[in-house]
Amino acid sequence: MKIVIDAFGGDYSPSEIVKGAVTAVNLIDEVEIILTGDKEKIENELKEIGYTGTKIEIVHAPDVISCDDSPTMAIRRKSESSLVKALSILKEQDDVVGMVSAGSTGAVLAGGLFIVGRMEGVKRPALAPFLPTLFEDKKTLLIDCGANVDSKPEYLLQFAIMGSIYVKAMRGVENPKVVLLSNGVEESKGNDLVHKAHELLKNCPEINFCGNIEGRDLLSGEFDVIVTDGFAGNVAMKSAESTINTFTAVLKQEIKSGGLGSKIGGLLLKNTFKKLKHRINYTEVGGSPFLGLEKILIKSHGSSKAKTIYTCVLQIMEIHKSNYIQNMREGIAKSNVIEGESDK
Repeated sequence: MKIVIDAFGGDYSPSEIVKGAVTAVNLIDEVEIILTGDKEKIENELKEIGYTGTKIEIVHAPDVISCDDSPTMAIRRKSESSLVKALSILKEQDDVVGMVSAGSTGAVLAGGLFIVGRMEGVKRPALAPFLPTLFEDKKTLLIDCGANVDSKPEYLLQFAIMGSIYVKAMRGVENPKVVLLSNGVEESKGNDLVHKAHELLKNCPEINFCGNIEGRDLLSGEFDVIVTDGFAGNVAMKSAESTINTFTAVLKQEIKSGGLGSKIGGLLLKNTFKKLKHRINYTEVGGSPFLGLEKILIKSHGSSKAKTIYTCVLQIMEIHKSNYIQNMREGIAKSNVIEGESDK
């Protein structure tokens, strides 16, 4: 199983990306990695780590697409960039099952559309991460979390269908509960987009629509798929991440500054805190798959370190083994609300 990784995407590239790739090939027998980027720099990182195996291939790509570049123009003009090289390998090589990049979200999305291509019938591919919840064995899918800032009601309907297919394939949930993110649970709440999307979702037989939810229910674990546009979804996801990070930071501060009793209590609860960190840490979940493309593309967090990259490799393996691509094609083809030509 071959997986291609953009070695120069993200804040800690190439060092942490290369470390993550090495971890993956060392711990997973069936995986081979293709790293794209400046060959000399990648080789230096491998030497520093001490890796001398044969399961990592390097494809030289001297250019880098930064967050300051215009995503569409960069994809078209920087053909020798690590991101474009990786996307081209994903598209052209049948034995490459998926790709990871921690680079510019806009460029990854543009490249996914222009180079990899969307499935027939898909109006707009969407980013769909699993979020931690109150239940240890339960994750909730948020779709879309940033791919489509300006959405139409019919896009949200298709997100609901794609999300349901993905959750069923990945989590084995036979009839996923789908909800729409709004500013109130009442059907009358929300803006014009939410009102129109609500009507479409309510009348769609392909999904198990359970109505609206508010932002406070995002991590409740009571639902399987949360549908929203890319703008609201991105704000919601980053707000949840910030809340989790703030909570853990404040907890540490209070334990350190609370005197001897607090410090003793902190030591007694050390194992509990470790379990809590494991449950709410986004690095344990992986990245956000770009649903609706012809192949598996994972957008990892921009601040991804080695462990997150390794987790993304595991995520691609799980998605590939779930037969998600074929399930998605069949699900879209069967859906009577997606028949006809997709938006250009």
